[in-house]
Amino acid sequence: MTKRLALIDMGTNTFHLLITEVDANGNRTDFVKNKLPVRLGQGGISKGTIAPESYERAMKTLKDFRRQIDEYNVETVRAMATSMVRNASNGEDFIKDIYKQTDIQVEIIDGDREAELIYYGVRSAGVLDGQISLIMDIGGGSVEFIICNDQEIFWKQSFEVGAQRLMDKFFTADPIPDAQVAAEKQFLAEQLQPLTEAVERYTPARLVGSSGTFDTLCDIDALSRGDNTRQLSQPATAALQVSDFYKIYQELLHKTHDERLAIPGMLEMRVDMIVLASILVDFVLETYQLKEIRVSAYALKEGVLQKVLQEEGFNNA
Repeated sequence: MTKRLALIDMGTNTFHLLITEVDANGNRTDFVKNKLPVRLGQGGISKGTIAPESYERAMKTLKDFRRQIDEYNVETVRAMATSMVRNASNGEDFIKDIYKQTDIQVEIIDGDREAELIYYGVRSAGVLDGQISLIMDIGGGSVEFIICNDQEIFWKQSFEVGAQRLMDKFFTADPIPDAQVAAEKQFLAEQLQPLTEAVERYTPARLVGSSGTFDTLCDIDALSRGDNTRQLSQPATAALQVSDFYKIYQELLHKTHDERLAIPGMLEMRVDMIVLASILVDFVLETYQLKEIRVSAYALKEGVLQKVLQEEGFNNA
């Protein structure tokens, strides 16, 4: 009993494609792992619409995903759209258009469902244990927070404070002015009030960063010490010392776009948003007094994979 699946995560900044085969014991063989900077939110996120250029880039990317899916004779395709599409006035038309042009049926998931699926993805990486953790998944449109352990979710919420939204609001000059860093933190303190209350109640011991920004921070950290093993094969889990995060953070705050791009491990598609995302990480570490950062390379699409396998009777999922 083997199954070949394709998982598509249509994020606000990045589109992901995972084509994998799972055997009866739940062992995975990945054929395709793609992440592309589609920037669906660019030029439209603050207006609540998908801009024409972004629409076009997305369609072109999904046609290419369809070609790869067909090439690997995939049996099951699951595609998820998140913050940008669920909040866009032309989101529904966009989904219909995708189906018409690519035969890919996209499900628009709400923030609550997104947080739940991220939890299952992160849990499958093996990064959680019996201790209570705070998972943070920073997208371009939304940020999901989940307070949990390896057995259950205690609390979860999605907030529309993703890196593209923060960039449109606070990235007025490069390097970012101190006043804008303070303004972003003030904004986060207001927006994340429900999280603050939940943290007081459940007192998580550590931060678990999910994919994206956190993968890039780990890449930069490893390469700064001359360790290129992550470039050869990305591990499912990693640890990032809080002090090492702060070293990188100071660099990100004080460098220009081109200087950040020159940092070994930096990805061009994250070079500006990572500044706003890192201010958010700093805010969370500082406000909730978290002394440990773990990182999961798995996120939404791996969570969808877990759910599909459960539905189809793969017991090890």
